[in-house]
Amino acid sequence: MKRIRSLTAAMALSLFALIISGCSEGDKAHIGAAGDAAARVYVAPGKYDEFYNFVSGGFSGQLAVYGLPSGRLFRVIPVFSVDPEKGWGFSEETKPMLNTSHGFIPWDDFHHPELSMSDGSPDGKWIFGNANNTPRVARIDLSDMRTKEIIELPNSSGNHSSPFTTENSEYVVAGTRFSLPVPNQDVSIASYKENFKGTISFIKVDKTTGAMDLSFQILVPGFDYDLAHAGKGPSHDWMFFSCYNSEQANTMLEANASQNDKDFIAAINWKKCEEYVAQGKGKKIDAKYAHNVFNDKTQMASSEIKNGVTILTPAECPGIIYYMPTPKSPHGCDVDPSGELIVGGGKLATVIPVMSYSKMIASIEAKKFDKEIDGIPVLNYKDCLAGEVKKPGLGPLHTEFDGKGNAYTSMFVSSEIVKWSLKDFKVLDRAPTYYSIGHLCIPGGDSKKPWGKYVIAYNKITKDRFLPTGPELTQSAQLYDISGEKMKLLLDFPTIGEPHYAQALPAELIQSKQVKVFQLKDNNHPYVTRSEKDCRVERKGNEVHIYATAIRSHFKPDNIEGVKVGDVVYWHITNLEQDWDVPHGFAVIGNNNSELLIMPGETLTLKWEPKYPGIHPFYCTDFCSALHQEMQGYVRVSAAGSNAPLTHN
Repeated sequence: MKRIRSLTAAMALSLFALIISGCSEGDKAHIGAAGDAAARVYVAPGKYDEFYNFVSGGFSGQLAVYGLPSGRLFRVIPVFSVDPEKGWGFSEETKPMLNTSHGFIPWDDFHHPELSMSDGSPDGKWIFGNANNTPRVARIDLSDMRTKEIIELPNSSGNHSSPFTTENSEYVVAGTRFSLPVPNQDVSIASYKENFKGTISFIKVDKTTGAMDLSFQILVPGFDYDLAHAGKGPSHDWMFFSCYNSEQANTMLEANASQNDKDFIAAINWKKCEEYVAQGKGKKIDAKYAHNVFNDKTQMASSEIKNGVTILTPAECPGIIYYMPTPKSPHGCDVDPSGELIVGGGKLATVIPVMSYSKMIASIEAKKFDKEIDGIPVLNYKDCLAGEVKKPGLGPLHTEFDGKGNAYTSMFVSSEIVKWSLKDFKVLDRAPTYYSIGHLCIPGGDSKKPWGKYVIAYNKITKDRFLPTGPELTQSAQLYDISGEKMKLLLDFPTIGEPHYAQALPAELIQSKQVKVFQLKDNNHPYVTRSEKDCRVERKGNEVHIYATAIRSHFKPDNIEGVKVGDVVYWHITNLEQDWDVPHGFAVIGNNNSELLIMPGETLTLKWEPKYPGIHPFYCTDFCSALHQEMQGYVRVSAAGSNAPLTHN
């Protein structure tokens, strides 16, 4: 215990010293010359960035889209949190997307994006994201940068180790950070070791549509499961997860989950899991979860509460999972482009362990196991070891690869990126980050064929890097050139929320596929209004439905009377534009949720419940033309029980 406390204190002192010291002379060797750095990141007016960079927003619940090398923010894609700018979670069409078995949840904690893959490389179709708090996985369509599907994960909590895809995105895979009784029930927390279990969920992905389906879960010991990556090439059939808290502590994990010298990398044979499921070896248990889908044809989302999930138990399904010991408290678990090397990242380790897939298979075939845990064989550390990176720095977290035989590992405590060789595991270079790097990203850096031009650091602390903004400073990303032998810092740029993991790929894989307008002729929304002559206002009891259109520079209708206090008013507004980048906004005074932002050819619905009699203006919130200010109208609201007729013009 004393040794652990001393190590923790030493790490804290090292971190503090790094933060207050600023940039040393040695550090400056890794900063590109001012003119050269500026030229490398400059994207001239009218020119495009080379890469899209998709960065998780952490506690913002959203996904940010940046250009590289410029670091310019292009878009914030709403995923797990309501977004009043775009009406996400406020319009009647999108509210179902945030439904869960707990009801409507307007926020979540988004840590890890993962691009869809074909033959082990990003294909530009979709990007998946994880909700850490209320466990969910989302699929975002990269053709229009919109969230199209969210599936909740039952028997799970703290969905941090998610969503990692197999080599052809056959599955998206998710682990659980907080173990629970399965099924969840009222038991003493002190019975953790007896009653708490983890689950690893396999979500099947349709290769054509991207539609997700919860296929099965593996019941595993009550450890904390963390990051993962799929095998490639020879290791195609496998998924590798880091896990910590092998002590199965349930209090003061800072100390109590750091006792064992080694934790584990879980190696899962998902092909064998499929075989057991096909043979009916899984056990179906009750488990409620929401599955939310946005329908492009109707432009409306729906939410379905499903029940039941197939559970595989390792003791009853031998060969589906093995544990490889790895130095303590691992975070990262990364597979090199060849599919042979599996790199762990022990936060409290003094080395970076590199495991060999072929050695692992040889140990499994020879049945060389040290022990079993709940029916899961534990392999021998040295039998699976390809080598160790010695003295890499303090706090190794996450590793990516440049496709040129090198690996890059983020070092949280010593605030640096360390470059090392996959041939002999020797350190080749180290570059300081500012400060306390978490994840890093190389475009395609977790794939078979990385585009090894840049590495981006996603830092937890900025201190003196930007103008101060009160007690909280922006978090940041830093762009490094890795085209030469030495890393060179080119750019700092601020990020939304808290950046965790990120993915990047060449813009050309997405740019030509972008949706520019929604075709009005294909709009099958149940409340679409395709022309101004079809505009109308209808009463159904205390509901008033306004079928309206927006076009530069007016709404139709723009004067409405006969609405009463106590009515529930639904504004169904169709944007008649068929020109790229001409959205229209809509807002009405006294509305207590959000505006709408309606894309060309799209229909959106806003629910409004007026509380007072009087005249209520509405207007366009998105500048659309020289006469944007004239794009407005009035609603007359009369007292409840009024005989004012329902009229419009």
